[in-house]
Amino acid sequence: MHLFEYEFFRNAVWAALLASVTCGIVGSYIVARRMVFISGGITHASFGGIGIAYYLGLNPVTGAAVFSVLSALGIEYVSGKTNVREDSAIGILWSLGMALGIIFVFMTPGYAPNLMSYLFGSILTVGKTDLRLMLGLSAVIALFFIRFYHIILFIAFDEEYARAHRVSVSLFKYILISLVALTIVMNIRIVGIILVISFLTIPQSTANLFTKNLRLMMIYSIIIGIIGSLSGIYTSYYLDIPSGATIIFAFVIIFGIAKAIQAARTSAGIRRQIG
Repeated sequence: MHLFEYEFFRNAVWAALLASVTCGIVGSYIVARRMVFISGGITHASFGGIGIAYYLGLNPVTGAAVFSVLSALGIEYVSGKTNVREDSAIGILWSLGMALGIIFVFMTPGYAPNLMSYLFGSILTVGKTDLRLMLGLSAVIALFFIRFYHIILFIAFDEEYARAHRVSVSLFKYILISLVALTIVMNIRIVGIILVISFLTIPQSTANLFTKNLRLMMIYSIIIGIIGSLSGIYTSYYLDIPSGATIIFAFVIIFGIAKAIQAARTSAGIRRQIG
């Protein structure tokens, strides 16, 4: 507990809690709709916004947010309104974002910035401003999903049913994909561009082993996210290894344990039926 005497560690813990909330809720929607590849495309496209922001002398997070939201809306529009395949649109924006990021960082006058913290994350460097933004995003996401839970449930599992009940599916999909993009950007500081997709999928996949209910899946994902994040922070601090990668490694271990428990329960149920 003596670590809580340090402000940077308290900030890291708060960041882990808020990241678990946003990723737990949004990530459950991603897994339910099988949008993991879309999220990966948005994640890597955000690097273009970071590069452009550095070149223009702006806040890299702001650049990443704008570029990610535009990329997300572009993917949703192209896949829904044109005959371009969704995976092709994702691949194009994925490549474009990474390419633009590299080009603009190279063109930035003076000393080239260190982008390692954006690629692999550094939760121990999260500041008060980051926490305020994450808190605001957590509140918006929580309120939106609580207010429109049943509509989101219909869209995630049966779009035609939602359209039959005159739900503005396209509008909700645009809003949801924008929230996905903002969640990705806000959590880049935690685990980085390379690993943020794991934060959005591994706890949710673990929760999905024990429930098919979307609401319970969100709750379980938040709990798993908190346990894995705090375990990763402590481990990375004491072993002096990268925090983002350690958090993801903790998630994988939790998933492995959960899978073993599920297999043991299934085996025990089969034995009871036979006996």
